[in-house]
Amino acid sequence: MSMLTPPGMGGKYRITGDKYPRMRQRRRRGRLVVAVVASAAALGLVGWGTLQLIDVFTGGGEKASAAGSKADCATKASPSASTKGAALPKPAQITVNVYNATPRSGLAKSTADELKKRGFKIGDVGNASKEFDKKIKGTGILLGPTSSLNNSLPVLATQLSTAERRTDAARKGTEIDLLIGNGFKTLTPKAAADKALSALAGPQPTSTSSKKSC
Repeated sequence: MSMLTPPGMGGKYRITGDKYPRMRQRRRRGRLVVAVVASAAALGLVGWGTLQLIDVFTGGGEKASAAGSKADCATKASPSASTKGAALPKPAQITVNVYNATPRSGLAKSTADELKKRGFKIGDVGNASKEFDKKIKGTGILLGPTSSLNNSLPVLATQLSTAERRTDAARKGTEIDLLIGNGFKTLTPKAAADKALSALAGPQPTSTSSKKSC
């Protein structure tokens, strides 16, 4: 009888041999699952970092850089259209008719006298027609033929920058009407008008250099 057999027990309850089974604790599955998930996450991060490095060294960064440079060029580039100063007439070549569309008297004459001092030719001076009389809320309207839109109208507009510009396709000749509105107080100060006129006569800078760099 083995020393492991309790006293008084035998037969099928008898334990033979000098070894006995060892009792082991069951492994906790929860810890195993956590370890597997953590390992997978770590491998994923390592793989993502590797792909990023490969992208940089194989040209992915170059594509992004090229896209950025194109955006910069689009931002720096400006319209290349310039004002052709040689095509614009001088004040002495422009005839202006001055009409008063307000209830205040004397505005047409005083305005015409000032424009004459600034070098413009003066045509008719008087009250506005019924079409415009007391109907202009702003400072005034510059009205000329269609051909004057990019010609003499901008030149006269330097003297009253807040005036509205209009053209009439049916209008003949080259004369321009200055219709004085209810909001009129005075012409643009001469210093500011001369500065605007000089800027208008000179060609505007183009963006040729910035386009070439792109």
